Amino acid sequence: MEILGYLASALIGVVLGLLGGGGSILTIPILVYLFKVDVTHATAYSLFIVGVTSLVGTIPKYKSQLVNIRTGTLFGLPSIIGIFATRKWIVPAIPETLFSFESFVFTSRILFLGLFAVMMVLAAVPMIRGPRVKQSATPRFRVLLIIVEGVLIGLVTGLVGAGGGFLIIPALVFLTDLPFKIAVGTSLYIISINSLLGFTGDLANLTMDWSLLLTVSLLATIGILFGNFASRHIDGNLLRKSFGWFTLAMGIAMIFKELMFQS
Repeated sequence: MEILGYLASALIGVVLGLLGGGGSILTIPILVYLFKVDVTHATAYSLFIVGVTSLVGTIPKYKSQLVNIRTGTLFGLPSIIGIFATRKWIVPAIPETLFSFESFVFTSRILFLGLFAVMMVLAAVPMIRGPRVKQSATPRFRVLLIIVEGVLIGLVTGLVGAGGGFLIIPALVFLTDLPFKIAVGTSLYIISINSLLGFTGDLANLTMDWSLLLTVSLLATIGILFGNFASRHIDGNLLRKSFGWFTLAMGIAMIFKELMFQS
């Protein structure tokens, strides 16, 4: 299973390079089901792996002028506050068992993986349907909404260990009128700073398996370089829809598995 996990790790980067998000959709299941990492560590590891990979992927996007640093920083700073606070104080405060009812025990594992699976299902719908965003004639830049959205995404990212690209890209397009390709590149920039700085909130609380972290991060980094290159030659609509169906199936499977895990 570990060999399969290492092979699958490269897909994390490929997805990030192609879509500008969605890497964590693969990272969490790979860590939990293939490497048998407990959920709390998996959400922390996901932040590091996705953060490093996104940072590497941002460089060629920036060189191609597909990253808006000003917008990304304004969006990213409030997200950092939300994610750091969540990883530093909220996640450690969540008990292993939240409540029980007869033979059913609602654990932190079910909470984290359940939230993550629901997010996967919700993220799959717009990927399958396709973008419903139209550029307006008058550019908008809603600073207050950007800050609020950044904090909220930071809280969600902190809870489930997801980079949040599937939430960040629509927010950037709707709230700032960035063209889609620039929103993708800016999303990678935001994910990198969010995830890596959010990960620092875990350093004092968890013991890290740096060998696993660095190995998976290296493979994912190789994947994102390939993904960036392949994005120029692959039909984006077909790829997005295919990944959307895959995400939907995986999210439903995770919900089913975690509920059956209790039986």
